Amino acid sequence: MPAHQRPTRPNLDQRELRPGDLQRRRTALLVLAVVVSIVPAMYSQSQVQRTRDEMRASYVAHQADCDYLLGVWEFTGVSQEFGGFHGFWSAVRLPGGQILDKYRIVDDKGQPTRVTTTLRAYNAGVDRWELVGMDSGGGLQNTGTGKRVGSEMQIEQKFGVANGNPFTLQIRYFDIQPDHFFWTADRTTDNGKTWTRNLQQLEAHRIGPPRSIELFFAGRE
Repeated sequence: MPAHQRPTRPNLDQRELRPGDLQRRRTALLVLAVVVSIVPAMYSQSQVQRTRDEMRASYVAHQADCDYLLGVWEFTGVSQEFGGFHGFWSAVRLPGGQILDKYRIVDDKGQPTRVTTTLRAYNAGVDRWELVGMDSGGGLQNTGTGKRVGSEMQIEQKFGVANGNPFTLQIRYFDIQPDHFFWTADRTTDNGKTWTRNLQQLEAHRIGPPRSIELFFAGRE
């Protein structure tokens, strides 16, 4: 067949995208990047081998530990360093069961002054939640672990690693209700030798139900 008569194949980059395709692709790329970066470090950890049945039972028992965060929240808080602050927090469940959330502090005009995106995933091999927080320019260094303890969610996480001033927060989510929760954080800058108690505290109130990935990326409160 002459070249000019050959049927042409559509360019994948030029195909018409269906609603939501772009957002789902962005989500998939983000999750892939995080997993590729974190998996080697996790395999280097010493782990007690658990049976497949034990891991399955742990996953079933803990897969919903972070569901309280799903939806849209407005919060007010106070910091011993910076005083009062205010913002919005939204979280969505990814297809694999992970939780992706976006935490935004805003100024008096509603403009964001700080944005942190966090991916939370349950690791049934070691019976804990593992998370990584992402700030602009901060890479994937701010990692942490968490467990549900009674009615609380307790997290220990590193921050400030990329800028050379690392510190660790011990965070408690407590009095968790369908329409509100409280959050408090203690900080150490010397690997746990000393702690600043209640460095930050906040109270969050629900302003929206769980949402789709598309609305999450649209960023509308």
